[in-house]
Amino acid sequence: MSARRHIAVVTGSRADYGLLRGILTRLKAADDVALSVIACGMHLVPRFGETWRAIEADGFPIAAKINFALDDDRAETIARGTGLGVTGFAEVLPKLAPDIVVVLGDRYEVLAAAVAATLLNIPIAHIHGGEITAGAFDDAIRHAITKMACLHFVAAEPYRQRVIQMGEQPFLVFNVGAPGLDLADTAPPLSRAELFAKLGIAGPERFLLVTLHPTTAQPEADAANIAALFGALAEVEDRSFIFTGVNADPGYRAIDDAIRAFVATRGDRAHLFTSLGSERYWAALRLADAVVGNSSSGILEAPAVGAPTINIGDRQKGRLRAASIIDCPADSAAILASLTRIFEGRFQPDPGVVPPYGRGGASERIAGTLRTIDIKRAFPKHFHDLAATPESPGTTG
Repeated sequence: MSARRHIAVVTGSRADYGLLRGILTRLKAADDVALSVIACGMHLVPRFGETWRAIEADGFPIAAKINFALDDDRAETIARGTGLGVTGFAEVLPKLAPDIVVVLGDRYEVLAAAVAATLLNIPIAHIHGGEITAGAFDDAIRHAITKMACLHFVAAEPYRQRVIQMGEQPFLVFNVGAPGLDLADTAPPLSRAELFAKLGIAGPERFLLVTLHPTTAQPEADAANIAALFGALAEVEDRSFIFTGVNADPGYRAIDDAIRAFVATRGDRAHLFTSLGSERYWAALRLADAVVGNSSSGILEAPAVGAPTINIGDRQKGRLRAASIIDCPADSAAILASLTRIFEGRFQPDPGVVPPYGRGGASERIAGTLRTIDIKRAFPKHFHDLAATPESPGTTG
């Protein structure tokens, strides 16, 4: 009997854990896989709910925890924390000795893991590469991780082409869709009354699901986004507001403070949760009148369950859009007008159109490939050159 493949999966926040959960479930159940989960970053911070506990509650023992010392929201703290993360992964990975390290997305936590794995000569599999989010510094991080990874799982065909354009081998770039969509099938259907009972809240049962994160590539935009969002919400009198917590990015405190102040003045119908958990979050997605803010969830997951999205500002600029998404500038009137269209039933995208990220199945495809692929064919890496085209500029000399 051959030795089991040792796969280490890195998670740095409640957001990426939710997307990884279906993959983790399948890897844990596989007899030919030894699974190690490494929790880091936001998972370990009390302010963000110490969400590592939810990982263990779901039945995934944590092999290692890496503290980034995220004590405040200054850019210096994030940069220093990333360095601490590289050090932590450099200590942990040799002890675990995985055959491959799996990372998802574009945050500094997974960048630290990728840097350490690269320097330790450990193959990397990257999920959700090839995308563009021009309003966040995550954009540069995502592409940097692509160049360190040897195995790629992308969410749409244009992203596959972009990863290949970056010099990655076509036979190692898999268009699998978005793994987060798989949780839609596992979350139990709830009524609004049942969801509110599970959340322990009261208020009007019609509600908006709201998430606002810093626009890290344009930090000056955060104040405008905050003012526009809360200016619009202040005009909505007959809905509850369910807020999910802000990411631990530079500048998050201003957004977090604004949310807490808004909730404090509307305690009868505004509620903040640092983490809803996957099941309650998907229930909320299905039941919300709209998803409002600038989270990637409004772009990737909400369309899969038919929830309209009001996307504010440029944080998600560059990602593929479903017809259920309304892009709004940081302007209260524009946001309120979009909400009114939704409330009055004047915004009704065709439910038969398949969203650009599919409708599920990615977790099974990713887990299966991780289990069976010949890693020696993927690592060490070889650059894939594209054929020159007539339109390509020539050299000068």
